[in-house]
Amino acid sequence: MVKLNKIYTRTGDDGSTGLVGGGRVSKASARVGCYGTVDEANAAIGLAIVEAGRAVATGCVERAIARELRVIQNDLFDLGADLATPGEEENALRIVAGQVDRLEGLIDRFNEPLEALTSFVLPGGTPLAAALHLARTIVRRGEREVVAMGDDTSHGEINPEAVRYLNRLSDLLFVLGRVANGGRDVMWVPGASR
Repeated sequence: MVKLNKIYTRTGDDGSTGLVGGGRVSKASARVGCYGTVDEANAAIGLAIVEAGRAVATGCVERAIARELRVIQNDLFDLGADLATPGEEENALRIVAGQVDRLEGLIDRFNEPLEALTSFVLPGGTPLAAALHLARTIVRRGEREVVAMGDDTSHGEINPEAVRYLNRLSDLLFVLGRVANGGRDVMWVPGASR
């Protein structure tokens, strides 16, 4: 599907970039911003995978997290392709409901053994948990950007499964952050520094 012989093409030197289907837009367009944020989230997930590899000696849960994150990284490339394909392009690669359903199953599976929360969780704890929370916040930003792009009708229809995927992914990353902390979440204490 993809063949890259040359890394630089010089076609973007004028500040534009190509979309799936052949159209060109400004690199500052909302569409490019959306799939750029998805790419940023993917890079943050890559860091979380590295942290999971470092922590693997402490248990098999880190291996399970890393395995699922690798699948998600591929999904995020699907999502980037979806966002880079405006309109009703024939045979376009789109996020589908099954990918969202898979995330929901993972949320249920990883959340089941966790204790109910009594406060908000602060990002942090183990290096893996911190990396997962960073990825979560980037995914949330991506979700906001995709929704904003969809609200602007000049961009055309946005695949609703793309928004659902980002929403569930941020939920999953939150749960995985809790799992990575081994039940020892860093909790928000309202007014603690007063």
